[in-house]
Amino acid sequence: MADQMSQLECCIETIINIFHQYSVRLGHPDTLNQKELKQLIKKELPNFLKKQKKNDSAMNKIMEDLDTNGDKQLNFEEFSILVGKLTMASHEEMHKTAPEGEGHSHGPGFGQGDQGHCHSHGGHGHGHSH
Repeated sequence: MADQMSQLECCIETIINIFHQYSVRLGHPDTLNQKELKQLIKKELPNFLKKQKKNDSAMNKIMEDLDTNGDKQLNFEEFSILVGKLTMASHEEMHKTAPEGEGHSHGPGFGQGDQGHCHSHGGHGHGHSH
């Protein structure tokens, strides 16, 4: 019997699965082209990138900044830089919006808007092979 995955392990698997939900749509199945990245941002990051998702030049700049090898596509390593930056920015926002008082506390981050709080899901993976 396999051990149940922790919440963090489930989150990591979810990030990988979401990347591949979009990467397989057009072109190479293991990279995001510009169109796939825009679709991913609009559907999967609507609260974190509110301003950017409506601005094509901002979306193009995100792609340029992440595309470290200059091939006009994002592999998973390049995409993970975006995930890391958004995670750090949201953490900083949570500290800014934390209630006054003693101890270490967090307020809402970028993703905690009108739609409520995140909750963990079971392993609903999408198969992926190389």
